[in-house]
Amino acid sequence: MEKMIVARIISLCYFLLIVLFSNAQQVRKTISESHNESDLAGNEYLQSNLKPIRENFKRINSILKWTSVVTKENNESTEGGETKFYYLNGLQKIIVRQFGETFQNLKEYYLLNGNLSFVLEKSYKYNRPIYYDSTAMKENDDTTIFDMNKSEIVEIRSYFLNGKLIHQINNQDCGSPFYDEYLLGEQKRITSEFASIRKSRLQ
Repeated sequence: MEKMIVARIISLCYFLLIVLFSNAQQVRKTISESHNESDLAGNEYLQSNLKPIRENFKRINSILKWTSVVTKENNESTEGGETKFYYLNGLQKIIVRQFGETFQNLKEYYLLNGNLSFVLEKSYKYNRPIYYDSTAMKENDDTTIFDMNKSEIVEIRSYFLNGKLIHQINNQDCGSPFYDEYLLGEQKRITSEFASIRKSRLQ
């Protein structure tokens, strides 16, 4: 009888380890940074203004050798993250990663002549918190566990000219241009975050 109980306990522990390892493997799937990518086509009415921004994005994300890459931890989310500053004849781009129980964010900031030029924001919104296994599912009368492959992916592309946000593309909308008031709000949000991140490299 005791051997049977021990065998069941070992079996249960083994099962739990498999579940935890499976969840850990899924969380390790991080959003990939842009590398040797061109920007989206379209937006012909802004083509002349967007062209140098897009060319700069392509140029920077194609660089293979940097003078230096400075990495700093950031603790602005529950699961932590990091910020990387890429230098080649000055600061060229900043990559910010953040992890939470219900999300994963990647923000790429590209500079042109020392000024903010292009920002690419990618987010995974998890279908359930990362700890949400079959036990949590049953306890909450739910029918779904955490599954990285069921994450909602949100992508926002923001284009700056002379410090002004002139255009933005969000994969969650229908593709129509945003109102000036909305763009101004987004400009304030992004430039404020960017200024804070640049300041953090000196701390």
